[in-house]
Amino acid sequence: MVKRRDVEGRKRLRIDGGFLRRVALVIVVVGLLLAYPLAAYASRDTIVATVAGAMLSTVNVLLGYLAIEYSFQKSYSTFLKAVLGGMGVRMLLILGAMIFLILQYRVNAVALTFSMFGFTVIYLALEVLYIQKKVVVRNRE
Repeated sequence: MVKRRDVEGRKRLRIDGGFLRRVALVIVVVGLLLAYPLAAYASRDTIVATVAGAMLSTVNVLLGYLAIEYSFQKSYSTFLKAVLGGMGVRMLLILGAMIFLILQYRVNAVALTFSMFGFTVIYLALEVLYIQKKVVVRNRE
């Protein structure tokens, strides 16, 4: 995406609504698919853990998106440092948040882990497809 300049001439990120719409679509579709099974068969603790896992994973993918947008037009090494290094930092933060939720609030660890895993797999596919789309667009220019 082309970076815009604000009034003082500083570069700022341009938000790609397509990626954000896909993230929202995943939340809605998965939420609809899980609504009945969770309501009918899960305990309140399981529902809370599932929602917490979805929220953590969503925050994770949005931070990854910002790293991609920040570094995509920069050098290859900067891109790798921001995206892959950022991934390591995000994973540590997510691990810390999960440990905090499990130990402090006694969140159901299994439901939290499975929810995080499921959303992370879907979001990772979205991120890879998004990077691929950006590369194709950049190569055409």
